[in-house]
Amino acid sequence: MTDPGIPQLQALPEGDAEVSLVIRLQWEDVAALGQDAARLAARWKRPVTLDEAASQRLRIRPPAPHAKTVTQERAQPAVASTTVSPLPSRSPQEQARQAIEKINGTAAHETA
Repeated sequence: MTDPGIPQLQALPEGDAEVSLVIRLQWEDVAALGQDAARLAARWKRPVTLDEAASQRLRIRPPAPHAKTVTQERAQPAVASTTVSPLPSRSPQEQARQAIEKINGTAAHETA
């Protein structure tokens, strides 16, 4: 049984995701989606559902301003000035050993 408050998410084979949810729309918005569906049906030469019209509208809509900001922030790594020298790199075996010791609570305390 599913909780109606939690949208259902499904991965699709072509790399997209499908989210099933219920939204409340004003009749004007439903009519606009109907017009979009009619335009898509004429272009694609087949019937188009309101779900498809809504999905198409979301795909072609430019990203929201806050989405651009987040993407730009992720693309630009944070640069901090520091006087601490970098740690020497550890081998994968050493990293694994230290992780296991940390999990088991047997990590030896090193002194600098």
